[in-house]
Amino acid sequence: MTNLQNNGPISLTPGSKIVGKWNRIPYQIKYMLGSGANGTVYLASSQNGNVAIKISKESTNITNEVNVLKKLSQVQGSILGPSFIDVDDFTHPYTREPLYFYVMDYIEGQNVFTFLQKNELEWSCVLIAQLLSKLELLHEQGYIFGDLKTDNLIVTTGPHSIQWIDVGGVTPIGRAVKEFTEFFDRGYWELGTRKAEPTYDLFACAMILIHLHCKKQYTKNGKGINQLEEIINQNKSLTLYKTVLLKALTGKYTSAVQMKKDLLMCEQKRVRKQPVHYPQTSQNNKIKPAQHPQSASRIANKKNKKKHYWFETIILVLLAALGYALYFYYQL
Repeated sequence: MTNLQNNGPISLTPGSKIVGKWNRIPYQIKYMLGSGANGTVYLASSQNGNVAIKISKESTNITNEVNVLKKLSQVQGSILGPSFIDVDDFTHPYTREPLYFYVMDYIEGQNVFTFLQKNELEWSCVLIAQLLSKLELLHEQGYIFGDLKTDNLIVTTGPHSIQWIDVGGVTPIGRAVKEFTEFFDRGYWELGTRKAEPTYDLFACAMILIHLHCKKQYTKNGKGINQLEEIINQNKSLTLYKTVLLKALTGKYTSAVQMKKDLLMCEQKRVRKQPVHYPQTSQNNKIKPAQHPQSASRIANKKNKKKHYWFETIILVLLAALGYALYFYYQL
């Protein structure tokens, strides 16, 4: 990940406690979840369970991300990221350095690669389609995700859903992208600028799909789109999505919805091409040869006679019972 600011990881000992200066809410550090240019994220326990805490040396970084979380929480009908819980500052217990932090709910889930190893690779298309739906809502709010990459995504359980877990790269549309990772950055591949616009995120989506299928990050060789097309052609599972990938990589899509629609159409074609496996019929369940019409007619007549026989028997029994009932009635 690249950023003009790089404060380095903020070290806190597992088990140490931090208490907000203003809100006085205590949190106990468990372990580090990750570290980036804008701060370090820890898993911590609170009075209400596990939470994720992002700590930074720069108050502006924390303020900006809190504003983004609050903005995303106002979007109805979809979860666009972790929910904001608390914001405060404290003094580092050892260095006595002032630090700033915000607290968000901890989203439990699996790394995307781990999830795909346990399930089918075809799930990658479903996950990217879910991601595109979230991006469309984010773009409608006037932001792009910016630093979109596999490390910033997890898959939750029951039902499986893709979620992003770090909003540090979220940038208002029209500004310069403030945080990026080279492999997922169109500027690195010389296929566009680092201006914050929807096409920037869609490029990253295409690179995520390539990363999931190839399981490696490539270094550019100066050929730009030709190199990426060669990578797609060399991977059989990616060739089905080639048209969609190339359109996203060259900025041909104007919205996430368009890319999602084309991606799902490719997936439908893949499903149709799969061979249909019919269940084998056991010896006992084999289909019997068709009977001769006359033979079938005789069998039908026998069945009808049996039905009439039982019907007549039931009528006689009912009449007999009625007779006995009347007899005893008049004897009383």
